[in-house]
Amino acid sequence: MPTKKYHHGDLKNALIQAGVKILSKDGVGGLSLRKVAKEAGVSHAAPYAHFADKQALIAAISTEGHKKIYEKISRAMEKHPADPLRQFVETAWAYVEFGLEEPDHFRITFSGAVEQERDYPALVEMTRKNFGLVRQLVARCQEAGILEPGEADLVAVGVWGLVHGFVSLIQQGQVSHSVLDHYTRREMLIFILNQITRVRMDPREFANL
Repeated sequence: MPTKKYHHGDLKNALIQAGVKILSKDGVGGLSLRKVAKEAGVSHAAPYAHFADKQALIAAISTEGHKKIYEKISRAMEKHPADPLRQFVETAWAYVEFGLEEPDHFRITFSGAVEQERDYPALVEMTRKNFGLVRQLVARCQEAGILEPGEADLVAVGVWGLVHGFVSLIQQGQVSHSVLDHYTRREMLIFILNQITRVRMDPREFANL
């Protein structure tokens, strides 16, 4: 009998974590519910209590990734309710943190591996909630004169793309060591955000949490 690797009552999360590990090494083609069960240390039938097939598992992994992002950026916004500029910085940093702390889960969440996203309402809802938070913050920053006016939906996509691209460059080792040796990731993020804000941020003021 396989040795159980999960805590009682937390099988679904154990399977998700096992799926992240396998996907990071072997990709979608190397994933199967049987392999996930083996990695989690449970019977081959156990995953079917939560997932109909591997696409359902991948959708759950992506949903969990978006949930983690939602929780991180929500906490960042709640810490500075009266300061939209600080909210803007800390929300962007929370997103970067997830990418740096859980790079495999980050990549899988945004890999596009879910073939029929609309078949998974929980995933659709979490992506909607995340984008809603970003749009809400963008609109608030526009009202405060921090960001340029314009269609909030499109500005939110632009901000998201900028920060996401920064995370991807760091993850893929595409940023020169001549830069990495002189600046922290947070300092780099603030410099990047300064390119789109109407208010100039002093990196020394925003360098620390």
